[in-house]
Amino acid sequence: MVEASSDKQASNIVLLDTSAVSDFADYFVLCSGDTTRQIEAIRDEVEHVLKQEGILPHHYEGTLDSGWLLLDYGDVIVHIFATPEREYYQLDKLWSQASTLVRIQ
Repeated sequence: MVEASSDKQASNIVLLDTSAVSDFADYFVLCSGDTTRQIEAIRDEVEHVLKQEGILPHHYEGTLDSGWLLLDYGDVIVHIFATPEREYYQLDKLWSQASTLVRIQ
């Protein structure tokens, strides 16, 4: 998921190990896109890569217009943000007790 996001030029990619601080997901992937078109491309690439592995999302939340998409894969949750929404929600800070496994600026 990190690689798929990076392939579509996502910025500020973070992989958090939330297993010690969350009972609903083991990992969060957080990333940002500059435009709705880029956010859509990131989402599509993540879905495509995982679908090839036979992994389908449990559900989605958010819309392109909202500046935030959530892809729920059970143990892994992918958050794709527009930059203003990422700064507003500050999930990096909210989940600061989780271990950062990967950070790509």
